[in-house]
Amino acid sequence: MTVSASPDGMWSIGELAEQAGVTVKTVRFYSDRGLLPEATRSAGGHRRYGPEALDRLRLIRSLRTLDLPLPQVDRILAQENGPGATDALEDAVAGQLRELGTQLSSLRWREAALQLLRDCTPEERADRLRLIGAVTIPPNTDALARFWRHVLPARLPARLLSTMLEAAVPQPPADPTPSEVLTFVRLHAVATDPRVRDIDIRRLASRPPDEACRPAVLYEGLVEACALAAADVRDRRPPHAGEALDCFVTAHAGLHNTRDTPAFRGQLSVQLDRLAHPLIDRYWQLAGELTSASSQPTIGAMDDWLRAALDTQVAQERPVPSKTLWAAAGPGAGR
Repeated sequence: MTVSASPDGMWSIGELAEQAGVTVKTVRFYSDRGLLPEATRSAGGHRRYGPEALDRLRLIRSLRTLDLPLPQVDRILAQENGPGATDALEDAVAGQLRELGTQLSSLRWREAALQLLRDCTPEERADRLRLIGAVTIPPNTDALARFWRHVLPARLPARLLSTMLEAAVPQPPADPTPSEVLTFVRLHAVATDPRVRDIDIRRLASRPPDEACRPAVLYEGLVEACALAAADVRDRRPPHAGEALDCFVTAHAGLHNTRDTPAFRGQLSVQLDRLAHPLIDRYWQLAGELTSASSQPTIGAMDDWLRAALDTQVAQERPVPSKTLWAAAGPGAGR
């Protein structure tokens, strides 16, 4: 039923509430918070509202139906009909969508984690609970990034470090399966393993005082070598000599400003084997499982292929004894 305004064009609080289909308590709530200003007061001190109050009340209800918090509703109303009205509403909607996305992701991760616990054996349950309890839900990649910030040399340029982190840190799936949850929490456990402290890249980068060590040269070259090897790794071609391997070896030679020679390749093959670390191996295994649907192999898979190509070539040539094994600036591009 439509309630007509009184002869003075004003509505009482009850009339406005009836017109909008809400309770008097709702109208009073928004009025008390300044979202629905009254036009005047009656002689008896009762609130009176103009016709424009109905449109504003309907707008408030629509915004609150979308679960926008009152401060955001207030900002939108404050700019109503102004130049920033559209921007305020768009910002609020975008913020709600982000928050809703996070909530949905959290629900999906919780569901998959619960399914993982439901379907495992009683003997597995305690360990899986411990792994799941160590991550936030939905999870983030902060621990994985910290792992690589420790593993990689400290003197890498910011741009190169960002490139390496982007390639080395897989994003958790938004809608995970139980097995993907298990893989990610195991990956998180690797990244937070106390033994990470043993992977001291500053020690691995040690060198004689008069020798120039240039880790940025190494990792720039390794990024290029991995890009050259990607197609071979993706297509499962056997490791072999070629441009990718030459680039890989040149990058390591450039680290210490030396030349790529057969003797150097023999030394490099031995040294990279000695620099391998089980945590890095495990990290790349799990990262590969997590990104198995992607056509892009992990840096670890490409590094393994390049190292295998180097080992194969060295084994086919006359062994060169290594008298001095200098240390590289890191475990290749990771394993």
